[in-house]
Amino acid sequence: MQKSKATKETPVLGGAQIKRVLAGFAKRISEEHADTGSLAFVGIRTRGPTLARRVAAVLEEKHGLPVPVGELDATLYRDDLNTLLPKGRIDATHIPFEVTDKTVVLFDDVLHTGRTVRAAVDHLMALGRPRAIFLAVLVDRGGRELPIEARFVGKQVEMSRGGDVRVRLTEIDKLDEVVRV
Repeated sequence: MQKSKATKETPVLGGAQIKRVLAGFAKRISEEHADTGSLAFVGIRTRGPTLARRVAAVLEEKHGLPVPVGELDATLYRDDLNTLLPKGRIDATHIPFEVTDKTVVLFDDVLHTGRTVRAAVDHLMALGRPRAIFLAVLVDRGGRELPIEARFVGKQVEMSRGGDVRVRLTEIDKLDEVVRV
């Protein structure tokens, strides 16, 4: 009987580093967007909403800036929808505010090809016309296939073909870490 190879994980970010990155996002966002009346956060499902809520909490606690947070499921707007349909929940979008005239910061855990972000932007545009949309990602692993760029990046990780980055967050995975696989 052949044993399966154990996947070797290399740490990229630990819990304390993730906390510092998100605090840094909050600081930069507060400096760049002091007019929070028009600022809103939208997290791309699955881990993006958690990141958005955490940054919003830091903004409110440390900077006194309340920011509404929504959750977006970009599945229906993906260009590879036919391969995804048998899996998971479709359209779990919940944005409890108007996006029109808002400065929206989209949050995602990992930026790779740019296709998920493109789908998320298409979905946002179907809901209204934001004043501006910026992207915040915990990890940018390169490999872009579309002209998508994050405004706020926690860590850039160069990956070889076939490599992967996994983000784990306490609210979903019971611990905070980013690993390279």
